[in-house]
Amino acid sequence: MAAVADDVVARINRDELVRLTLDICNIDSPVGHERAVAERLEEWFRAEGFPVRRIGLLAERYNLLARLPGTARGRPSLMFNGHMDTFAPSHPNLVHLDPTRDEYHKAWVEGSLLVGDGVVNDKGPIAAFLIAAKAIKDSGHRLTGDVLLSAVVAETAYEPCDGPPGELVDSKELGARFLATHGGFADYVLVAEGTEFGVVWIEAGKFWFKVTLRSAQPAFYTPYMPERTTPEKSPNMIVAATVAIDAIERWAADYERRSILCSPGGEVRPKVLIGAIRSGEPTRPFLSPQLCHLYLDVRAVPGQNPLDLRDGIGAALAATGIDHEIELYLSRPGYEAKGVEPLVAAVTQAHRAVIGSDPVPVSGPTASMWRDSNVFAELGMPVVNYGPRSATHSFKRALTIDSLYQAACVYARTALTICG
Repeated sequence: MAAVADDVVARINRDELVRLTLDICNIDSPVGHERAVAERLEEWFRAEGFPVRRIGLLAERYNLLARLPGTARGRPSLMFNGHMDTFAPSHPNLVHLDPTRDEYHKAWVEGSLLVGDGVVNDKGPIAAFLIAAKAIKDSGHRLTGDVLLSAVVAETAYEPCDGPPGELVDSKELGARFLATHGGFADYVLVAEGTEFGVVWIEAGKFWFKVTLRSAQPAFYTPYMPERTTPEKSPNMIVAATVAIDAIERWAADYERRSILCSPGGEVRPKVLIGAIRSGEPTRPFLSPQLCHLYLDVRAVPGQNPLDLRDGIGAALAATGIDHEIELYLSRPGYEAKGVEPLVAAVTQAHRAVIGSDPVPVSGPTASMWRDSNVFAELGMPVVNYGPRSATHSFKRALTIDSLYQAACVYARTALTICG
C-alpha cells in the first residue's frame, strides 16, 4: 500500500496544479454566476476521462458530480466536495469598500503564493482534489471503492428575506443539499475547505433574526420634531435603534462567553453579528421613520433551539422599553458528524505521511462557521472538513503553492486508504 501511495503522489504535478488553479480561479464566479466555471470544470472532467453529470435545479446554476469508478460495486466510497461560488459581487454594495478589487475576482502567482479569493475559498482546494484523483487514475492502480468529485454552487448563497417569493432565486438548497439528495451520496465525505490542515467534523449552526422596532408616534416632518429626551423615547426609530443595538450587543457578549463548546471535532465559539439595518428613505430624509429593521446572524452550537435565542434577544430588548417584534427568517442548525473515525484516521495518516506531524487541533472560527459539511452530517454521512488555509487571510487572500500541493497529496493518500 505504501508503494502504491508513493507512486500515486509522485504523479501529482505541482505545475499542473498551479495551471488548473489559475485557470478556474480566473473565471469569475460570484455567487449566482457559477455557470462559466462549471462549464470549464465539466470540460476538464471529460478531457481527463471522468464520467460527470450536472445536478441542479436551474439551467444556469448547477452542481457537478464526477466519478472515478471502483471495482467492488463502488464500496466504500469517498466523496470530495468543494464550492465554485465566491462571495464578493462584481458591483458596488454597502458591505465592501471596493468589491471590484482584482483579489476578489482574479488569481495570480506572487512569489510563493497563489493570490485570489477563489484560490482560498474554494476553487483552489477543488483543483487540489481533482489533480489528486487524476494522479490515481493515471497510475493505473484500481480502487475497490468509488471516488466521487463534487463541485457545488451556492455555498455563500443569498437567502430570501423581506421580498415576495421568487424575487430572489437563491438559497443554499441549490448547492450541496440538492447534490446530496439527487445522487451525491457516499460512505464518507471530505469537504475541502480551509482548516489550517486540521481535521474538523463539527460546525456551528446559524439562525437569522429580523428585529422590527416601532414607534406609535407620527412620522414627524423635521420642523415639527419634538424636543429631544432620551434615545429610547425618540419617535425616530433610527435614533431608538442605537439603544436597541446596545442591548443586543450586551446580550451577544454574554451569549458568546457562555456558549463555547469543546469537542474532539473542533472548538465551536458562536458569534453574533448585526449585519444589516433598514429604515427611512434617503430620498425623503425630512421624515422621522416609525420603523427600523435590524438583521442578525446568530451562530450556535449543534442542538441549539433558535426559539431560545429569540427569547434571549427579546428579553434584552424588552428592558429598553422599545416596542419591537422578532422574527426568525433563516434556520440552519449545526451538526457534529457521526461515524467519522475511519475517515479521521485516514486523513491523519495521510497528513503525517505528507507533512510529517499530526494535524493540529482546531478552535475558533474554523469550527464556528456554517459549511456544507452540515448538509452531509444532517443526512447521516460521516464528513470532515480538511484543507489549507491562508495565513494572511485577513489582509491578503492567498495560499502558498506548497500548501495546495500538500493538500493534493493528502487527498490522494486519503482516497487510497478509504477506497482500498
